[in-house]
Amino acid sequence: MISKRRFDFVKHRNIFFIASAAVTLIGIVMVLLWGMHYGVDFKSGTSLDLAVGKATDKAQVEKIFAESGLTPVIVTIGGANNDRVSARYDDVLTEDQVKKVTATFVAAFGDKVSSEVNTVSPDMANEMKNKAMIAVGIASIAISLYVTIRFEWRFALSAIVTILYDAFFVIAIFSIFRLEVDLPFVAAVLTTIGYSINDKIVILDRIRENLRFGRLKTDSDLADLVNTSIWQTMGRSINTVVTVLIAAFCLYLFGSESIKLFALAKMIGLVSGVYSSICLATPMWYLLKKSSLKSVKAAPAKANP
Repeated sequence: MISKRRFDFVKHRNIFFIASAAVTLIGIVMVLLWGMHYGVDFKSGTSLDLAVGKATDKAQVEKIFAESGLTPVIVTIGGANNDRVSARYDDVLTEDQVKKVTATFVAAFGDKVSSEVNTVSPDMANEMKNKAMIAVGIASIAISLYVTIRFEWRFALSAIVTILYDAFFVIAIFSIFRLEVDLPFVAAVLTTIGYSINDKIVILDRIRENLRFGRLKTDSDLADLVNTSIWQTMGRSINTVVTVLIAAFCLYLFGSESIKLFALAKMIGLVSGVYSSICLATPMWYLLKKSSLKSVKAAPAKANP
């Protein structure tokens, strides 16, 4: 029997289900109404990164862009000494326009200014967007097939539904807060799916092991088995996610501007993955298994010949 001092995840499952359903519903509404805030990787435009060689601030940089006559949609300052400027344009800049912007910064900061230009055409943006969705879809299907073959269908169904929830949770958060979606974001979603299925397999496999020695006569016995399995793997789950969260947080805190949103998506996905493994996947399996226990008890006994 599970200790009364420990939290009963099965007993409080409806709270988790309702909260998760609410977040999913809000995410669906936001994605349908406003879509995603795509970065230059998924829509046509120009990304201009400048190393100016001196510390600067956003007000000064915006003034210089205004002097060039080509004001970007987004301006960010980065680098160890605030000496790197990233600008995002919705339009595809010509070579002359890029030279004009660079010349304005050279006039302000000197000859040490260097630039890197990335341009995405409309056709290329659509192609990358489609390939990103295909990549996420293939990864999800491949993992789903593996889990289905490797585990009993109840385990597989619980895992599949919740890894899809984790992937969509990251998408929903980025849609709700209008955070930029680019290729590193896709990498973060794929990584989220990988970590999520790892957490779920650890817990579900412990349930499967405990089933070999458990005697399930009542729903309470099943609930105790599930809660016991969760707490037996709790230390591993928490230690794993905290370790990776520390690394992701350091990337967000000290990394360049180009990977900050990747690190943020990673952190969101990690938290969602461990939450769904403990609070969604296992209670979902409990409900599926509980219905099968009832059907066995309800089955009429065969008459002796």
